[in-house]
Amino acid sequence: MNATDVQINENTFTVKLIDGRELAVPLDWFPRLQHGTPEERNHWNFLAKGEGIHWPELDEDISVEDLVLGKRSIESQSSIGKWLTKRNKNAV
Repeated sequence: MNATDVQINENTFTVKLIDGRELAVPLDWFPRLQHGTPEERNHWNFLAKGEGIHWPELDEDISVEDLVLGKRSIESQSSIGKWLTKRNKNAV
């Protein structure tokens, strides 16, 4: 399952698949994307010819197969909290 494009707005991101389908996914399924700036969310690249999507500034990788299966981020609240604390310190 490969993606050909990603489009992001304030609440969702849409992944276009090579077979013509489009998946609209809520940003709140992926806290790092939700907490990212529009610039960070729009700076992504494909992994393995579209099998995954990588956001370098947000340290987020998402499998297209997982999106098709309706899987959300399984990152713990503790991990997200540590990431946000580090992110806020780096922003100062």
